Amino acid sequence: MTRNPYLDVLSTPGSVRFSAAGLVARLPMSMIGIGTVLMVQTLYGSYAMAGRVAAVLVVAQAIVAPQVARLVDRAGQRRVMLPLLVLTTVGLLGLVVAAVLGAPEWVLWVLAVLGGGAQGSYGSMVRARWSYQLKDPRRLHTAYSLESALDEVVFIVGPVAATVLATGGTPSGGLLVATVAGGLGALWFLAQRATEPPVGLTTPGAPVDPAASRSATLMPGMPVLAVVFVAMGVLFGSSDVATVAFAEEAGAKSAAGVVLACFALGSMLSGFAYGARHWVSPLSRRFAIGAVALAAGVSLFLVVDNLVALAAVMFAAGFAIAPTLINGNALVQALVAPQQLTEGLAWVSTALGVGVSVGSWLGGARIDAADAHAGFFVTVVAGWVCAGLAVAALPTLRRRAPYSVEPAPPEPEDATA
Repeated sequence: MTRNPYLDVLSTPGSVRFSAAGLVARLPMSMIGIGTVLMVQTLYGSYAMAGRVAAVLVVAQAIVAPQVARLVDRAGQRRVMLPLLVLTTVGLLGLVVAAVLGAPEWVLWVLAVLGGGAQGSYGSMVRARWSYQLKDPRRLHTAYSLESALDEVVFIVGPVAATVLATGGTPSGGLLVATVAGGLGALWFLAQRATEPPVGLTTPGAPVDPAASRSATLMPGMPVLAVVFVAMGVLFGSSDVATVAFAEEAGAKSAAGVVLACFALGSMLSGFAYGARHWVSPLSRRFAIGAVALAAGVSLFLVVDNLVALAAVMFAAGFAIAPTLINGNALVQALVAPQQLTEGLAWVSTALGVGVSVGSWLGGARIDAADAHAGFFVTVVAGWVCAGLAVAALPTLRRRAPYSVEPAPPEPEDATA
């Protein structure tokens, strides 16, 4: 292995191309939510309505994405995703047109269901390609860390771009650019057939396990992991809406994207650092520690009184995000059969998406009833619920499934945590 573990995994044939394409294809996941909130709030004048429409979009994706992922595992990425790409493009462009024309809210809901439900989860498909390409658990850990850090690059660029486009140009600008960029990235990703995992097999030479005929959610440990991700999603969804409202109250609504980018920047830096070393402490323990650290960090949102302070707190709190998500994805790898990996990863992404939608709705409702700090209160409560659930789930997540990605059992208590 080279001195730089990231250069080592990126030397795998085809990996740079599919990882880069996956990065562009994932741009919508950071732009569609805030782009929808900004568009609807500007055109209709209601944070609550904006939160509801964004929530419908995310819930639709959350419900359908795992089913799409199961089809992908059975029929292949390109075969399933190309037709869905057409549907999601039609839905999102239709949402823009309907909002600009002032259509009733229920019309926006219908188009949000179409646009969100057909999206799929390119993050899980990228990780499935890495899992197929890499046999060494240490290299796979690095690859997953790389993708989590790239997720944060998306969340640094996306909210800033969506906010600038929506506030400095047209209210629908963020959503339009997300739709076009995501569609082009998806086409580039799906065109790469050489690195696409074979149908029904995620890891080279992996035996077909009878458990793979069941849903990945029925595998031991997966339900409780999904619930933790829902709570984490509430934290993210409510913080997005509350940040936009906080910036507007401060008279600088266009700065919301920059502040949210600070959240993602802290996460990106920690993700790169976390993935550069091999950890030997129990995976479940590291996941719980990350959840507690994230809850402690977002608790400081309640005491900030200006945008600079909020950006600084978000940057610091963001350091807990990527390691927690990296460990959560690794737990999926440990809990499900190889033939279920895309579906398993999509389920935790779905759980996160459900939480984001609930957080957007709750945060928007509290903001309309009070102010931005009321929205951040939802964020703090969600953070501590997530931490409590992660700690309570430790006994369940410690029971290792036979599909572990780690080569050795947990080391003694004095191991690196």
